[in-house]
Amino acid sequence: MTAMIEVDGVAKRFGPTQALAGVDLTAEEGRVLALLGPNGAGKTTLVRILATLLKPDHGRATVAGCDVIADAGRLRSLIGLTGQFAAVDELLTGRENLELVGLLYHLDRSEYQRRAREALERMTLTEAGDKPVKTYSGGMRRRLDLAASLIGRPPVLFLDEPTAGLDPRTRNDLWALVDELVAAGTTVLLTTQYMEEAEHLAHGIVVMDEGRVVDQGTADQLKDRLGGNILEVRVVSRDDLERASALVAGLGSAPPRLDSDLNQVSLPIDGGAKVLIEAGRALDDEGIALEDLGIRRPSLDDVFLALTGHTAVSDADGVGSPSGGADG
Repeated sequence: MTAMIEVDGVAKRFGPTQALAGVDLTAEEGRVLALLGPNGAGKTTLVRILATLLKPDHGRATVAGCDVIADAGRLRSLIGLTGQFAAVDELLTGRENLELVGLLYHLDRSEYQRRAREALERMTLTEAGDKPVKTYSGGMRRRLDLAASLIGRPPVLFLDEPTAGLDPRTRNDLWALVDELVAAGTTVLLTTQYMEEAEHLAHGIVVMDEGRVVDQGTADQLKDRLGGNILEVRVVSRDDLERASALVAGLGSAPPRLDSDLNQVSLPIDGGAKVLIEAGRALDDEGIALEDLGIRRPSLDDVFLALTGHTAVSDADGVGSPSGGADG
């Protein structure tokens, strides 16, 4: 397949901070490539370089065949960008915001008016289209920002934490829109900390940490490389959590992970039913009351934790923006 984004040895430093340390990746045409990583991993810095907002210190990157430095002017007409925060003018109406973008793309008046109208309909903002953006909710501003990135009908779309701060319903609506765009041939580079989002949208996943690519592949490939199964022990009393963890730790292929909110111990294991039975007996012998005991396949959250040492953001954490600095 045609490579629409190619990154070769890209590095970027901000003073003493090495934001990117030689990143290599490729995104294919008409596919979604997700960048996963904790805050500070370098995801947003890479997006800014690809969108010509920053210049790399070293390495080379091309988007839609255009070099991000030598062909920056031409490249800007071929991409759309939705950042972590909605970049809309609060004093203009939603329609005026979209028409302004069309004007900047040098579209004819009739054409940018038509595209603005279609974008408002697609984002379910028609009724609010002639109201000032300062009256919009956060979710409406986010939808308007995404609509603006689509006015130029770019072949490549950068979505940097596009659903941070959105309620689950609006998030699902945006997922459906991305699916439609990709089906029509758009290439999407998505940064996210929501594992469910990556699972749903991405054809390929790149995991970043401390400015480097630590692994990449499809969701299934990443899970398979983690190997084995996950033993989950949920105790009735939180007071038994540490003791339960110590009892089953020897059965695992890696240290156990404790979740005090769920009263749960998660442990990577190489075995199956035999390990489950052994764990059950050990816990029962010590009189530890259980709410649940079972085995499951590794999830993308498990992969994220194993590769970065960080836990991922999930819907259970709420719909607010992940904590941390401006750079993902």
